[in-house]
Amino acid sequence: MFQDEARFGRISQSKRSWCPRPVRPVALTMICQESTYVYGAVSIEDGQWDSLLLPAANTNCMNVFLKEIASRYPKDRIVMVLDGAGWHTAKSLVVPKNMKLLSLPSYSPDLNPVENIWDELREKWFTNKVFDSLDALEEQLIRGLKHLEDSPKKVQSIAAWPWIVSAISARKQQRKHDQK
Repeated sequence: MFQDEARFGRISQSKRSWCPRPVRPVALTMICQESTYVYGAVSIEDGQWDSLLLPAANTNCMNVFLKEIASRYPKDRIVMVLDGAGWHTAKSLVVPKNMKLLSLPSYSPDLNPVENIWDELREKWFTNKVFDSLDALEEQLIRGLKHLEDSPKKVQSIAAWPWIVSAISARKQQRKHDQK
């Protein structure tokens, strides 16, 4: 699985939108200091998306997320690929028994397919939207995350990059060869 977290706040993103001539579309914008965090993980092989809304990006919240993922897949051995955020390497981080953490190289967010899932979520569920409250933003976020959870083929098309699929296939072949 690949893992990442993202902040979603009451800062709207305005983009071009279509309307008939000569009408000019109106897109509201807002800058507010309220935000929430989403922790997400994707299984490249089947496009399964798991996420959790948490109040911060820190070691305590990361512990909650890892424990939740481990409990959702108790019979699986999980290799969780993640970036080098400080809370991913903290001494107080508790890695579940059925999980191993694997860090991406420093300063390489372009290697993490979850970044593209965040882009998809922001583009499809948050463009040209203004939220009256953090609760309203979280409700929209939950709808978008639920849509991703219910669309494994779509998630897989976003996250299953050829180099990752090749690495997984090579590892499976090696494992089969070792068992002979």
